[in-house]
Amino acid sequence: MPTPKRPRRTAERILEVTLDLFNRFGEPNVSTTLISAELKISPGNLYYHYPAKDELVNALFGRYEAELSELLAAADNVRHVEDAWLFFHMLFELIWKHRFLYRDLNDLLFKNRKLETHFQSLLAAKEQAMRHVLSGLHLGGALKMELRDAAPTANAMVVVVSYWLSYEYVRDPRHALEPDRAGAALLRGAFHALSLLLPYLEPTSREHLFKLAGQYQSNP
Repeated sequence: MPTPKRPRRTAERILEVTLDLFNRFGEPNVSTTLISAELKISPGNLYYHYPAKDELVNALFGRYEAELSELLAAADNVRHVEDAWLFFHMLFELIWKHRFLYRDLNDLLFKNRKLETHFQSLLAAKEQAMRHVLSGLHLGGALKMELRDAAPTANAMVVVVSYWLSYEYVRDPRHALEPDRAGAALLRGAFHALSLLLPYLEPTSREHLFKLAGQYQSNP
């Protein structure tokens, strides 16, 4: 007889539902009253676990920060275009999973001191990871780049990664951040981040990048 599944803890359920609501409607448009109603629990039960909305934001950000740190460490393993494509696709998938942070980034940074300071650290970690990607591609023979070009290129890649969803949103505010648009948005983001390397990629690696993007575009 199979062992019955243990019910999820209330605190875990609260974070899952809050993340979904924040992603769907944007953090400024989601109240604790809406969260408790969606969960079918009393506001008092919600406040017992998370006494303020900022604590929900901070808890979700903490999860994102931990997942991102683990993923950025994989930049050390990039040696070829295919490695870089996978890395960036996974990076955009993670950003999409927590897209409310990027959808309302300026507002969140203005209101939340913890996010303001921690996001600065994340930007530095992203830039370091981009440098590792460039170095790894150079070691793998896919990239030829002068040292002076590495810093501005890495910085530009961080800008694309950090603000791509904002760009998608401006292009189509009513639909861009809906779940059925995720695949196309992630593809475009990964390709445009890597397209910054096109002037430096070896010809075979450049063609392989276009081929990879084309294969993903042709998939349903």
